[in-house]
Amino acid sequence: MANIKSAKKRIKVIERRTLENKAVKSKIKTATKKVIAATVSNNKEVANEALVNAMSTIDKARSKGVLHRKTAARKISRLSKKVNKIEQ
Repeated sequence: MANIKSAKKRIKVIERRTLENKAVKSKIKTATKKVIAATVSNNKEVANEALVNAMSTIDKARSKGVLHRKTAARKISRLSKKVNKIEQ
């Protein structure tokens, strides 16, 4: 356990940020699952809508520093590929 006041504060800050980051990552996972579900059902319209939502969520996470920029780009690219493979 920390004894110094600033170290105690850092522990509190880290705990708060960890919870916030978990929430953001959970949103990303949910959005990704929605895109994948839409691609499995071969529904191009719903998949495109879900992809836009997922891209927005991933970009927000990247801008907050929750995800590395290349990780975000990779996730978006893979989701886009899946949606583009759907036949009309």
